Amino acid sequence: MRILLMTLGSRGDVQPFIALGCELKSDGHDVAVSTAANFTDMIEKAGLRSAPVSVDMQAELEGSVLMDGMRSLRGLIRAWRASQDLMQTQLQDVWDVAHREHPDVIVYHPKAFSAVYAARALGIVAMPVYLQPAYTLTGAFPNPIYPWRRSGFLTRPLNRAFLWLTRVGYGSLLKKWFARNKDVPSDPPIDILTGYHPAGTQVPRFHAFSRHLVPSPDDYGIHEKTTGYWFVEPDETWQPPADLEAFLSTGPAPVYVGFGSMPSQDAQALTRDVVAALDMAGQRGIIATGWSGLSGTDLPPEHFALESAPHSWLFPRCAAVVHHGGAGSTHEGLRWGKPSVICPVFGDQPFWGHVVADLGAGPGPLKQKKITGPLLADRITQALDPAIASAAADIGNLLRAEGGARQAANIITEIATDRQTVD
Repeated sequence: MRILLMTLGSRGDVQPFIALGCELKSDGHDVAVSTAANFTDMIEKAGLRSAPVSVDMQAELEGSVLMDGMRSLRGLIRAWRASQDLMQTQLQDVWDVAHREHPDVIVYHPKAFSAVYAARALGIVAMPVYLQPAYTLTGAFPNPIYPWRRSGFLTRPLNRAFLWLTRVGYGSLLKKWFARNKDVPSDPPIDILTGYHPAGTQVPRFHAFSRHLVPSPDDYGIHEKTTGYWFVEPDETWQPPADLEAFLSTGPAPVYVGFGSMPSQDAQALTRDVVAALDMAGQRGIIATGWSGLSGTDLPPEHFALESAPHSWLFPRCAAVVHHGGAGSTHEGLRWGKPSVICPVFGDQPFWGHVVADLGAGPGPLKQKKITGPLLADRITQALDPAIASAAADIGNLLRAEGGARQAANIITEIATDRQTVD
């Protein structure tokens, strides 16, 4: 079968789909991953086909307007307004790629939400994937986007309001797209959060995160599939640069510090605070540059500047990890049993920071904009406490045993096979 995986965003939005694609390919399916062209090398190295869209999210995230959207509500509103043309391009790209690929099944990230309309036009199934517990109604906990954490009698109504606003926002974008593209049948409307089946039946909605981090609520329906995170298997052929290998071999395990796709407002100042924190905590550090905007210049010899390395290779060699708290980085750090210090910027990142702290696998989160040398040093020292390290190791054992991508691949194959049998 031809299976098209569609996702948009940063590495954390793409890598789980590559993991799923590898499992589906091992079952004999023809798998393409559709995302920004700057991920083509990663996709093809995994043995999958790339079906790129035109938008480069790294370049967009590095733009000042979208960066402002990560720092304040006012900035978020400005970023939303400024991104309207970008969103229209994304909607059209997803439609065009789906029609070029003509798959039997689409599995999509909600950012690629026009996939459901492409699926209807092609007469195929489209199944959504959620990397955060934000898009299914529950009364068990507040939506991860909300700034509060306690549940109460208003939890379910407030979560329902979030979903309503999400649908309204997506609906306004779709309305503009329909007006521009008369080839798209817009009626009847499709709920982009629940997927599409030509027969009108419900399809699985994949929750690609661990039930050991977020237990499935009792009020989830039978179509909500919490599989575990979709991890890419370690690349056994990857060889570290000689200077990285030398650094790791000449001292105790370092602390990793990197903020993923979250560009900082002042890279030099943030780097100075990170270095000061590592020194105060008496730890060697690996400081990841790249998207995060941390600077690798003029570091003292006890710290190492790293542009990139597979987390699955690097994290097992670290004493602890400090990161922004994206779903992918959070699961990856805990996968290898490493205490985690979460320094969130926006969105669901504070939620994951509190999840880690509640599990005893790290200290309470420290907002990136609040980082100072002493505050971060204190969090690093707490993370290296033997009790926290032991809790993180126990969680790592659980996460490595879940096999989330394999579970999802089995479900997708079953649905697709049943569909082909009916046809």
